[in-house]
Amino acid sequence: MQKTLMAKESPSKKQIFLEKLSQLEDCDEDEQKQKIGEMNEIVDRMNNNELESIFNEETFNKTEKMIEKKKISLENMCLLLKYIGIYKETNRTYFQRCREYSLGKRIQKMIIEENKRKSEEKKEKLLTDLCEFYISLSCSFSPKLLSICVSTLLKVALNKEENEKARKEVEIALLALSNIKPIDKVPKELYLNEIKEIIQYQQEHQDLTRLANQCAWQFLMNRFYWDKSMEEVIVNEQHFAREAATELEELARSVDWKKKEEEMSKEEAREMLVISRWIQALSFFFENCLVWNEEYVELFSSIVQVSRAVRENQRKICDLCICLLRNAAERRVVKDEALLCEGAVDTVLEGIQRPTLNDMATYESLEFFNAILRRLKEVDDKMEETKRKALKKEIFEQMEEEGYEDTIASFHGIMVFLQEYFDDDLSLNISDYFVNV
Repeated sequence: MQKTLMAKESPSKKQIFLEKLSQLEDCDEDEQKQKIGEMNEIVDRMNNNELESIFNEETFNKTEKMIEKKKISLENMCLLLKYIGIYKETNRTYFQRCREYSLGKRIQKMIIEENKRKSEEKKEKLLTDLCEFYISLSCSFSPKLLSICVSTLLKVALNKEENEKARKEVEIALLALSNIKPIDKVPKELYLNEIKEIIQYQQEHQDLTRLANQCAWQFLMNRFYWDKSMEEVIVNEQHFAREAATELEELARSVDWKKKEEEMSKEEAREMLVISRWIQALSFFFENCLVWNEEYVELFSSIVQVSRAVRENQRKICDLCICLLRNAAERRVVKDEALLCEGAVDTVLEGIQRPTLNDMATYESLEFFNAILRRLKEVDDKMEETKRKALKKEIFEQMEEEGYEDTIASFHGIMVFLQEYFDDDLSLNISDYFVNV
């Protein structure tokens, strides 16, 4: 009887990574560096699900035991863990919080102890690496840890040396800082002068990478959750909208959007990542900012350009643009003319007329039109009535020409589902989506 030989199943990336992690204990320092380099290459090829299956409590606790038994040097530990943190941030991967794990607690203690050392004894590179890893893989921070990490990383980010290594170090430091969430309260005296200097120097010299520049703005923007005076600094003093518009336009031109994601070069994929980060940051900005600036008009034009450029092959980014426009439409600080004159209405309408549409995009689009039409139906100032009627007439004619009413009516059957699914006050009255001229 002929035997059927079964091909041996190849080990998964997870299995290879964990096997190499175990082998680190039996290697000298140079061999560890080589294996860690190989492990980081494996991380580069993993998808989010594979990453989440590896970087859990078991893996972090195993790494902590290796440190405790001196089976891995602190420098090599940072080489491994910091790379994981960077990858997590650049790919928007969410791991379980490491703060409560034994590894997280050990690193907290190491940061505090290293920071206490006298200047001549302090290992600045080690402290920086520990802070970058800890911030990148934690979701909340004690005030003491936050103070040390912010001060340490801003010192790195202020480095103005003109070489590739320095630029990369600045990028990683700012990437970590951008992970400090709005809910984490950072005293103004810890960061304001430094982050303004970084942004102003970039405006004059264009020395930061695109990712580093976005991260600097992200960190500053997150701060006005607790301190509304930051809005004035960001909007009028630092000209955030103008800078964001310029970045989006340049990024949109740097990628061949006719390619599918798998066809893009590494550089194009990186630029696409930065665009996604900008769009998500701007959505938060318009959801929370209460200061108006005429530069928003240029910014909305740039957002519309990005949405139209990516529509064919990058639906996720296009949907993020629609979500952003919805947030802007619901904020009274954004003037009607800015949204209506820069193509936002056209963009959302084109988005919901495509053959395939997910629930989130449908919901955000309906909420956008609900907000726009609610604004057009209201009259706050009689002096603006003539202008408002002209806007209503213009948008009515545009929507009639584009078949807007038929498009909206086609979603009527799923509105109850969308309202319940998103637990929000989506209007179920179809007439709320139509302009009365």
